Amino acid sequence: MERETRGTKLLRGDPTKAIVKLSIPMMIAMLVQTIYNLADGIWVAGLGTRALASIGLFFPIFMIIISLAAGIGVGASSVVAQKIGERNKKGADFAASMSIALSIVTGLIGIAIFLPTISSILKFAGAHGETLYLALEYSTILIYAIPLIMFNNVANGVLRGEGDTKRAMIAITVGSFLNIALDPVFIYVFKFGIRGAAYATVLSIAFSSFLIAYWLFFKRDTYVSFTLGWSGKILGQILKIGIPASLAQATMSIAVYVLNIFTVKAGGDSGIAVFTSVWRVINFGTVPLIGMAMAVTSVTGAAFGERNIEKLETAHLYAVKLGFLIGVSVMILILFLAPLIAKVFTYSQEGMEIYNDLVTALRILGLFLPGVPFGMFTSSMFQGIGKGLQSLIVTIMRTIVMQVFFSWFFVFVLKTNLIGVWWGIVLGNTVSAAITFVWGRFTVKSVKKMFQTSRSS
Repeated sequence: MERETRGTKLLRGDPTKAIVKLSIPMMIAMLVQTIYNLADGIWVAGLGTRALASIGLFFPIFMIIISLAAGIGVGASSVVAQKIGERNKKGADFAASMSIALSIVTGLIGIAIFLPTISSILKFAGAHGETLYLALEYSTILIYAIPLIMFNNVANGVLRGEGDTKRAMIAITVGSFLNIALDPVFIYVFKFGIRGAAYATVLSIAFSSFLIAYWLFFKRDTYVSFTLGWSGKILGQILKIGIPASLAQATMSIAVYVLNIFTVKAGGDSGIAVFTSVWRVINFGTVPLIGMAMAVTSVTGAAFGERNIEKLETAHLYAVKLGFLIGVSVMILILFLAPLIAKVFTYSQEGMEIYNDLVTALRILGLFLPGVPFGMFTSSMFQGIGKGLQSLIVTIMRTIVMQVFFSWFFVFVLKTNLIGVWWGIVLGNTVSAAITFVWGRFTVKSVKKMFQTSRSS
């Protein structure tokens, strides 16, 4: 018998209310996670530059693991939401169960791949001597935890898929705060050093996973129930969305890597210092938008499953309008506060040398934010309606094609130096956002025709 929960009622109700109520918990969760990432770096920095470098060397590999886990989580969230919209309880149960099983299997494969190869990967990245030793100490612990990382992300995606973003937020927030608290204890009190940072991360993920497992498997007051069974069709739907979502996240890292190269060419070490600092501020500004994007996937997925084009269209457009207002507001704050923000990164005598460049970069890259919702939320809508390939294409277009191309053109063709990288990123994002949004509108119209044709046949 189907059990109605607060989340499923939200997903099946007014899409504007659903977008707001599902977005707020995820915005909070993303904010706390951002604070944790900052605090984690600060605690490790106390061990010295080699320790900080060792984590930096493993970071791209860790992001690949997280990208795969988050991608499967997006696939699980989308398919569960679609089945809820269809009022297909058995299908939602299968989607949740198979997603969890897939996360564990993928995690075990991850251990088998990375454990014997991690030393060679780190050496190829330039690690040697004490830095390599520290990187191996840190990374080996996290590699053994890959199944846990996979489970945590995918199970969180299942909760989001059934509209339970409140508990998804609680799991992320509790885990992040626990990590912040455990870092100094394990690193400095227990004197585990770099291993302490890894232990703190694993234990915080384990506790977060325990909370989700308790809700899903023991308390059992969620919409989905877990069952043994197999559906190749549902597995295909999860992978059709999840694999492109994973690849899309990976392309973002590739794009930043290439933009780093352009920045070094245009501005040297001071240029990369400016880019690294400003991009952290811009990423912080996108936190509420990322939270909303997760809600868009669930709400449009439920509307698609319900075959309700009005709800689907309303959810997409309302999210874009609200996200645009948020983007403009954050942009205005950055424009006015740029001198103060720049001082945070230039309080040392050496840092003052890049102060003016930081202010300029903040004011240009702040213009990046208003265009983000048009592309990001349309990409999330594509994921919600099962068009994972389209979501991947628009992400590649924004990051690899547009931003990289325009930055290259400004720096190497027009010879605009460092400022060309900033304008290239802004212009590339604006052009790709416009194309993506128009594509999204045409897609909604084609879905509408598909629904009408199926009703008449």
